[in-house]
Amino acid sequence: MSRSQEAEGSADPQPVAGVSHHDLDAVERQLGRPARGVAEVAHRCPCGQPDVLRTEPRLPDGSPFPTTYYATCPRLTGAISTLETAGVMRSMTARLADDATLAAHYQRAHEQYLAKRSELGEVPEIEGVSAGGMPTRVKCLHVLVAHSLAAGPGVNPLGDEALEMLEEWWTPTSCAATHSHEGDHR
Repeated sequence: MSRSQEAEGSADPQPVAGVSHHDLDAVERQLGRPARGVAEVAHRCPCGQPDVLRTEPRLPDGSPFPTTYYATCPRLTGAISTLETAGVMRSMTARLADDATLAAHYQRAHEQYLAKRSELGEVPEIEGVSAGGMPTRVKCLHVLVAHSLAAGPGVNPLGDEALEMLEEWWTPTSCAATHSHEGDHR
């Protein structure tokens, strides 16, 4: 049984290499359920809480899971959902068809995503499939923003662009203060 399987199967989440009890507890509060297949915290909100996890390509139940970078912070995911509702994905997809340079950068983001996932293991069922619609369309801004936060600027051009459109989701009050109380105010 892997460490992530142990963490999923227990009532008291067990730390995964690089992921503390505190991190797993925070993510459980964020998601409203225990995190699955956690490999590491890939990014932290300015408040210090995890906001993106790097997940195993195969979940503890054996299911293939192509979403390597998973946004967990409710404030972040809510802000991204607002962009999706505004039609940002449709316009980004249209630009991919018209802008060869953008399409080439997005292709490289797809390849980097696959390379980072393969570091965690090979899963034949999802070989060559990244997430978020890469490399030909934009299907999920949550994945693209999570990828940008985890990889840093310059790796995923559309994730970077969406991230720049977001308000500071961690303000006006700290997410840490919100998540440290029972019955948090998500």
